[in-house]
Amino acid sequence: MSNRIKIDIVSDVVCPWCIVGYKRLEKAINELGLQDSIDIEWQPFQLNPYVGKDGENLFNHIMKKYGNTREDNVRMRENLTGFGEELGFAFQFFDEMKTYNTQDVHQLLDYAKTQNRQHDLAMRLFSAYFTEKQDISNREVLAAQLKAVGLDVSEGLAQLDDSSVRERVEKNQSYWRELGVSSVPTIVFNRESAVSGAQPVEVLTQILSELHAGR
Repeated sequence: MSNRIKIDIVSDVVCPWCIVGYKRLEKAINELGLQDSIDIEWQPFQLNPYVGKDGENLFNHIMKKYGNTREDNVRMRENLTGFGEELGFAFQFFDEMKTYNTQDVHQLLDYAKTQNRQHDLAMRLFSAYFTEKQDISNREVLAAQLKAVGLDVSEGLAQLDDSSVRERVEKNQSYWRELGVSSVPTIVFNRESAVSGAQPVEVLTQILSELHAGR
């Protein structure tokens, strides 16, 4: 029996709770010393598939989608910024911030997986969007992220116009939705159990401890 723990993280890089959830998972892994016993794979979930190519103001989008007030959004951003500081991740929210359609992002993450750079690219994209205030729907921005993690830019960008890649990513999204994933992040352990939302470090530590003990 393998001693490794397989973790699928169903997420979107425009989801702030996804990076908070991952950073809490990372902290739990580090506290347990399991860095060399974990295999992480990022799985696609588009939060806002109907957003147009120019994106949509994030404040307006969240107010319309969830019925939040502007005060609710300001408070949520303050909370997220605090969580990020605790975990070593810098959120740089701003009033003109937009949310984007992330189909291209997920196709690049699919490509990066074939090159063993998926996790590196996911981290780079979260930072580009939330810390560096970049438009991750812009292909020049995406090219820079590919280059930053050592991926072939031309080969990577070619994935974006490849219908077979798009079909594979969409099929993968459907797979997770059909399993019941309806919100992100959803963290799946060994394809046997899952938790949704940015769970506390203590919860993740308990889950990992039990899985490690049972392997």
